[in-house]
Amino acid sequence: MALEPLEPLEPLESTGTPGPPEQPETPEPPETPESDADRRRRRAQFLRELNEAKELRDRVQPRRARAARMRQQMRMRTFRW
Repeated sequence: MALEPLEPLEPLESTGTPGPPEQPETPEPPETPESDADRRRRRAQFLRELNEAKELRDRVQPRRARAARMRQQMRMRTFRW
């Protein structure tokens, strides 16, 4: 089984400099301190998504979830106040 020769590629438009094309410069947003309310809102959203992901993982991997619960219970039993 012989392979057919490929057609030559058309030359790319050259800018004269090798390498990736230049990225348009994007101005960075001014450094403004975020408010406590914004930070708390983003943190609450993150924690909600994290808990949702943990619940999903527990549903799809019940054996691993049970083992993790057992390890957590053992940690709690051996913890000294």
